[in-house]
Amino acid sequence: MDIAMVGLGVMGRNLVLNMADHGFAVAGYDRDASKVEALRKEGQGKKVEGVGDADDLVAKLTKPRAVMMLVPAGAPVDSVIRDMLPRLQPGDLIVDGGNSHFTDTNLRTKALAEKKIEFIGVGISGGERGARFGPSMMPGGSKQAYERVRPILEACAAKVNGDPCVTYLGSGSAGHYVKMVHNGIEYGLMQLISETYALMKQGLSLNDDELHDVYAEWNAGELSSFLIEITADIFKQVDDKTGKRLVDVILDQAKQKGTGMWTSQDAMALQVPTPTIDIAVSMRDMSSVKAERTAASRVLSGPSHTLKRDRKAFLGQLRNAFYASMIITYAQGMAQLRKASQTYNYGLNPEAVARIWRGGCIIRAALLEDIRAAYQAQPELPNLLVDKKLGEQVMKRQADLRAVVCAAAETGIPAPGFSVSLGYFDGYHSEWLPANLIQAQRDCFGAHTYERVDEKGTFHTEWKSSE
Repeated sequence: MDIAMVGLGVMGRNLVLNMADHGFAVAGYDRDASKVEALRKEGQGKKVEGVGDADDLVAKLTKPRAVMMLVPAGAPVDSVIRDMLPRLQPGDLIVDGGNSHFTDTNLRTKALAEKKIEFIGVGISGGERGARFGPSMMPGGSKQAYERVRPILEACAAKVNGDPCVTYLGSGSAGHYVKMVHNGIEYGLMQLISETYALMKQGLSLNDDELHDVYAEWNAGELSSFLIEITADIFKQVDDKTGKRLVDVILDQAKQKGTGMWTSQDAMALQVPTPTIDIAVSMRDMSSVKAERTAASRVLSGPSHTLKRDRKAFLGQLRNAFYASMIITYAQGMAQLRKASQTYNYGLNPEAVARIWRGGCIIRAALLEDIRAAYQAQPELPNLLVDKKLGEQVMKRQADLRAVVCAAAETGIPAPGFSVSLGYFDGYHSEWLPANLIQAQRDCFGAHTYERVDEKGTFHTEWKSSE
């Protein structure tokens, strides 16, 4: 067999079948016998073998062996590695296709290298359907090790204009880091979309059919993206139990698996501002305190949620505000990747990242063609907002973004994603920010020193007190 897959959940099983569709012989292993049996049934007639014994799995592989795993991040990954190590030999390769934290990938790479076992981390996006018919894949680690599985990954990846949505990204944990930031951008975009929903549902009283029509129209133009497409579809889905639209019987609590939080945490460590991603994480946390929100709604009040605006005009403003904020969200994520590449010596090519995100992944969007073009023209572009085309797209929509933020504030409909996106835009193009006062405050209360505009160095002042 060409490769083994450890972990036959939804993603693992579908990726095995995808590999087999492209002519590769794949052995699948899982401790859960029912999952092994499910693979055997679905893999009938293909070069697929479901295996329930780890020794049998390894024995079926051509040497040097390649073992891929798709299991939950954290302890399960280490468990698989411990299980496989005694059965592998120097020169064999382990591929982690899960959402592992990049620092764990660094540790595993080092530990396995000491045993002469190759290890690469591959971020995979696209969900169940993507795994089966073509995901976006983000590999990082040893270039030589990647070359061993490149034919398999390129064959299985989504294609855009014939280009596979996979490429070698960089050394070490580059692949898992890029996937982490991909998920952070995903958080930001989903928060912004949810805010457009709230403004239309609460502010304009649009029903589900009208909401479907708006998102479907948006998806036919410059906002075309996977997330807008599925959002339009969601409003048509009927609940089998009640006959109501399913979205209306789903609890307003959104969970998370941690990748958005990891993105924000490392952005803060790198001192890269990513406020749209940060607020998306915070608002998921806010949604989780449902009981507190319900109790607070009975004692706290604000303005009426009714938007006293011309419906057609406001929908146009909302569309433009979302597009501007969408660009701003990608700009934040790409700026983080730029700083991470410099700090962690990944050697990332931002054009390549945008290229492999154009198909298969959750954040695929027509906008990524313009993002790719921006980095083709200027590989060292510090921020997408200073690209001529993308910057102009935001500037000509900024009035509508400001109008939407004002409308949300006036009606009390929470739209923090739009608010912080606007704040990021205003902050980024501000030659002066009031941080000089913050420097003065820090020196006044803590002798933390400050810098001056007219002289190099750090300074401290004995500040006069009013006491």
